[in-house]
Amino acid sequence: MKTRLALLLTLIFAITPTIPSQAAGDRYALVIGNAKYPDADTPLKEPINDARDVADELKRDGFTVEIGENLTGDGMRRAFDRLYGKIKPGSVALIFFSGFGVQSSRQSYLIPVDAQIWTEADVRRDGFSLEAVLGEINNRGAGVKIALIDASRRNPFERRFRSFSAGLAPVIAPNGTLVMYSAALSSVISDNGGDHSLFVQELLKEIRVPDLMAEETLNRTRVGVTRASRSEQVPWISSSLAEDFSFIPGSGGSRPGPTVASNSPQADPPRPPAPPQPPALPPQTAATPAKPPADAAPSKPPADVTQPKPQVEAAVPPVQPPPSNSGNAPTPPASAPALADDPTIKSLTAKISENPDDVSALYRRGQVYASKGAYTLAMKDFDDTLRINPRDVEALNNRCWVRTVTGDLQAALKDCNEALRLRPNFVDALDSRGLVNLKAGMTKNAITDFDAALKINPRLTSSLYGRGLAKQRNGSVSEGNLDIANAKAMDPNIVQEFESYGVR
Repeated sequence: MKTRLALLLTLIFAITPTIPSQAAGDRYALVIGNAKYPDADTPLKEPINDARDVADELKRDGFTVEIGENLTGDGMRRAFDRLYGKIKPGSVALIFFSGFGVQSSRQSYLIPVDAQIWTEADVRRDGFSLEAVLGEINNRGAGVKIALIDASRRNPFERRFRSFSAGLAPVIAPNGTLVMYSAALSSVISDNGGDHSLFVQELLKEIRVPDLMAEETLNRTRVGVTRASRSEQVPWISSSLAEDFSFIPGSGGSRPGPTVASNSPQADPPRPPAPPQPPALPPQTAATPAKPPADAAPSKPPADVTQPKPQVEAAVPPVQPPPSNSGNAPTPPASAPALADDPTIKSLTAKISENPDDVSALYRRGQVYASKGAYTLAMKDFDDTLRINPRDVEALNNRCWVRTVTGDLQAALKDCNEALRLRPNFVDALDSRGLVNLKAGMTKNAITDFDAALKINPRLTSSLYGRGLAKQRNGSVSEGNLDIANAKAMDPNIVQEFESYGVR
């Protein structure tokens, strides 16, 4: 329903800038594998082996690596502090995390093994926000920030409280950041029962190919995982890198020497020959929506495929949002101090102060505000974005969604219609307009919009569930029940998500 809130969690590939003065000692990595969670039925099999293999590879690639296994909250905090203390201006900082992750209030949190989580507030108390970690790394002066997160697992905590979404949320990260999740946004995967995850197997395979730029390495990893899983697992990538970086820079695949010498091999093992390159998938854009989607953004449809443009009534009866004490109101806004202390908001506000017409900073700050429930502030930033560029379809769709959630359906419909006029096959705007029509009681129009979105992305859970509700209300109860059952199988939390929009 919104363009995917971009950028995200553990920094994994240590890529080197093409600046000649960049030394091996300027590359720092923190690798964490958490497997023994007392609340889980059994320890996870993959994280420890994966973390060790990733750490070994990064050492060979010239990183100064710290590895942590089964870290408690205090242990993770100390590990992050040590990483922060090493960073120098312009250095590369990479984080790899394998374990449990939970999203709350549209942020992703890395969970230590001793977390005591019974409510959503406990997630924010005991977990480590990826956005906060990336923000602090950026504040310390790192030029390149890389996060690789293998935490899209169904975990034992989420079923204890209602208002959560499965999997991980998009990340609002500083410029110069490359983020990759092992699975699509708001989706979960099961461990394969082996000693290593499919994600890390493919990642290590591609890191070992010489002379690839980091984004290409990640794209090849995504292609490999998608093919090997028969599209059941599709990793998510977000990039705002401004320069070219490579894990193994230099001609012929030469490497910098390892910086952890005592237990590192004296000579690098021979590299396997580079496999044939699969077709590259473009990294998803750094811009991210106010509402995280239930599935990864679909690939762009061919230019010659024309999706129908559903007709929608021009007038929408006003629908009031649910009362704030109903338990189903939109995400409550973060407190003013919390917004003021947010490192991303601080950075974006500074850019806007220098240039009030910085459309990119205005749009991204609007997304951050919306993700934190500060809808009035988000609306102002989207308004300013569209004042500067009235044809910004992403901003139109974001504003459409915010207006829908807050009950301003007439204005929301106008925004969605304009976004679709400018980009007829814009799946997120089709999904958003479907929600507008569903809330307004225009079930036929909602079905048409959701149908069009699902033709572009058949795994768009929000459209599948919304279509199910619309079909039920339109009298096709059995068809609606089938859509709803399929959507809940894909994302068990989709019911709560729609309730948070005031739709039951």
